[in-house]
Amino acid sequence: MTQLNNISIGQTVQIVSLDLDSQVALRLQALGMILGTKVTVLQKKGKGTMIIDLRGTRFALGPTITEHIGVEVVAHD
Repeated sequence: MTQLNNISIGQTVQIVSLDLDSQVALRLQALGMILGTKVTVLQKKGKGTMIIDLRGTRFALGPTITEHIGVEVVAHD
């Protein structure tokens, strides 16, 4: 397992943990980021912000969030 902030552009990963403040974790879960969900990193911005694709929707997440989301890289089919 690694953290989402360590993932390269273009990689697809599966969410395995959300080690966040409960309010932030609940908000992300309400948006569809639950354990087992696959996300793809689309862009990485200068100060650590990442743009991800989550279930067909683009989200921007700051580094204080992405460093607390545990992921595993999904093998290519």
